[in-house]
Amino acid sequence: MDYFFLDASFEALHRADRRLGEIFQIFSLIAVVVACLGLFGLAAFTAEQKTKEIGIRKVLGASAFNIYLLLSRDFFKWVTAANIVAWPIAYYGMQKWLQSFAFRTRIGWEVFLLSPIMALTISIFTISFLSIKAAMANPVDSLRYE
Repeated sequence: MDYFFLDASFEALHRADRRLGEIFQIFSLIAVVVACLGLFGLAAFTAEQKTKEIGIRKVLGASAFNIYLLLSRDFFKWVTAANIVAWPIAYYGMQKWLQSFAFRTRIGWEVFLLSPIMALTISIFTISFLSIKAAMANPVDSLRYE
């Protein structure tokens, strides 16, 4: 006779999935940090290239919010496009992974609503520092040597 505790058996069954979840969390955090650094660098490059345009717009009466929208509009488009591309891939991958479990569950629409909100929020916080700095800069400094 071979005896065992049922909770130990369940623990052994789910240990691999729990470990895989921890690995995904770590690599997801690393991916988000690297993406934020790339977005920050791209925003800095864009703000640097549009320095004279921002100066002219400020001289002509543009508000800081209009300058912020000018700099961040393209980033919002790209983040939205990335979410639209990622949704079917994530849905397919999650469906395949969930099929390996004995009890079935479905993926809720809340996940697909929350992910673009979080992505846009992260991108807003990443871009906002440089956009506000460029919007508050003195336009004379950017137009002095023209």
